[in-house]
Amino acid sequence: MRALPVILLVLTGLQLQAQSQKPQSRPAMSGAQVSAKSKKHVQPKDAPPAPLTPQELALQILNRFTFGPRPGDVERVVAMTPEKWFQQQLNPQTINDDALNKRLNEYPTLNMQPDQALLQFPDRGTVQAVADNKRPYPSDPNLYALYEVQVYKLNRDNESKKINADGKPAVPPATDTELAERKKQDQATAARIAGDLFGLPKEQRMAALIQLPVPERIAFTTYVAGDQRNLLISQFNPRERELFNGMAGNIGASYQIINELSQAKMLRAILSERQLQEVMTDFWFNHFNIYIGKDSDQWYTTTYERDTIRKHALGRFRDLLLATATSPAMMVYLDNWLSIGPDSLANGVNPANPGSKKGNKGLNENYGREIMELHTIGVNGGYSQADVTALSAILTGWTVDRPNQGGPFLFDSKRHEPGAKEWLGHTIDITATPANNLNVPVGMNEGIEALTLLAASPRTAHFISYKLAQRFVADEPPPALVDRMAATYLATDGDIKAILLTLVQSPEFNSRKYFRNKVKTPMEFLASAFRTTATDPANPGALVNTIKTMGMPLYYALPPTGYYITADKWMNSSALVDRLNFAYALTGNKFANQKFDSAHVLALGLMAQTAPSASAQQSAPRTSQAKYAEAVLTKDAPSNANPVEATGSDIALHVLEATLIGGDVSTQTNELIHKQVTELTTPTTSSTDTLNLLTALVMGSPEFQLR
Repeated sequence: MRALPVILLVLTGLQLQAQSQKPQSRPAMSGAQVSAKSKKHVQPKDAPPAPLTPQELALQILNRFTFGPRPGDVERVVAMTPEKWFQQQLNPQTINDDALNKRLNEYPTLNMQPDQALLQFPDRGTVQAVADNKRPYPSDPNLYALYEVQVYKLNRDNESKKINADGKPAVPPATDTELAERKKQDQATAARIAGDLFGLPKEQRMAALIQLPVPERIAFTTYVAGDQRNLLISQFNPRERELFNGMAGNIGASYQIINELSQAKMLRAILSERQLQEVMTDFWFNHFNIYIGKDSDQWYTTTYERDTIRKHALGRFRDLLLATATSPAMMVYLDNWLSIGPDSLANGVNPANPGSKKGNKGLNENYGREIMELHTIGVNGGYSQADVTALSAILTGWTVDRPNQGGPFLFDSKRHEPGAKEWLGHTIDITATPANNLNVPVGMNEGIEALTLLAASPRTAHFISYKLAQRFVADEPPPALVDRMAATYLATDGDIKAILLTLVQSPEFNSRKYFRNKVKTPMEFLASAFRTTATDPANPGALVNTIKTMGMPLYYALPPTGYYITADKWMNSSALVDRLNFAYALTGNKFANQKFDSAHVLALGLMAQTAPSASAQQSAPRTSQAKYAEAVLTKDAPSNANPVEATGSDIALHVLEATLIGGDVSTQTNELIHKQVTELTTPTTSSTDTLNLLTALVMGSPEFQLR
């Protein structure tokens, strides 16, 4: 089943291109530009597009503000009304999320501070410092055992790299025969230790393991047999599992922090009841993107997402902006922690000592530029290079205390550039401290004043409104809607909830023109595949790897622009091949030991079937098979109907379309699915295999790629 139907692939690409709009690569626009654009796009005087039916509006709001509706969600939202559902989601603290939290308990680093996480999962530099006696071993016995293993591996690695004066290795490399014999001995050691450990109660196994000599710990964690390893790990508690993985891993275990964060993101997207909060966390993280592979951001990113982004995702934009600016993760990513005022004390300039010699340190303008270009007023926001330099000077002193040890944000007045700065028509000066900033360190008030002015700018209001409308309405959002959202932004002091309500209550959001017109990103596609089929994600690590192969590795977007939220990046033949291959693997129970039950999906769809409303009957045309299937399902089939018109496969397909997509697919797609089923099945193909194939083809259809 891995070979893809080429014609289906071509059809998918063509239909996606037809149904999506090609956006600008960087939709950064000033308020004036957006207003001008709005005037050029005057709506015609004829009747506006028909509004969505209640069921379509429920599907629209679920498609845009969740990672995909689950079976029965549309009916529940219709019953309670989309407005009430959205208001409920705007207050995530009132929504019980215990089921998700139980799963997240498997990842202890999610609740750690950066220095704690770094202590639990040291990087190579930390291990080297302990090996060189520059840092003490941890006092905790379990961590002490982990560091013993890491230091042993590091010393062994360093020894293997030593070169004698004659240019030859100090330690001759082992031959293939010696390596094979060593592996055989280690496997025997691992088998012996496994027998000993399984003879102990579960709660005593880790204590026994860390008492073993270091080489035996390494042999066991490296070579314990697969089934024994899986059983042992499943019976460890989460912290013991982390210790085991840390001892089994390579030198420097900080990648475990990244693994836990990435897997948790997929679990949140699929399982959380607080879907709006998770969608907005994903949106704002992308807007204020950082790259987890940048230096110490590998241990700062967890708290950045948790305490900076998610905490403020539904608050006020100014608070979110200030939170990102005082985050060590942002300071490290855009190098502001290295920025030093040319005339500051840190650069040798001391006003009390006229003879002091100025050093060669200076400004780093990365953050000053990006905070205007990408975070607030936009690339066409009316600023100059002089403004970039001035803002960078204003933000000197905003740094990180001991970043290599997971220290916190710090304002260092010695690094701050003294004197007044002319910036965007304002004079920013320490002596002009606003009253509400009197409690901050001297000099830091300049940055707070500048960020507050940026957050209050009409240009920022338009830029942020444009980005939100682009994410939730269309790749090329309607200018009139952007203007109304910007007006709400300014009237509410950047209240994100109020701005989203303006969007959701707009006629544009409720218009058929913008229904199912957004292409799913790889993350949205994978999450929706699990949510719409009510499939429990048993192996989130495999999902993280799959997203990577699809070109969207979590937290690894290198540029500060983050990942594209528009169709142009995700519409290509390679991306569609990956998605279809995934659908075949998942539905065929060949994806990372993940259990999938197409019959359960079909049953959920049948249970949710209701008689069509009058408005639904007057909507888009249906195929004869779909009409007949609907009639069968609602017990309205005419007595003289020809049963050949709708086979069991036809009915199953119709139900799957309604369950996974929320309605019929096009006649063209439907016919192609039937053709593929005919070509890929035989009279001996089991009904289960046929149903799995149908489910995969619906997931691979153009309509499932859209939200």
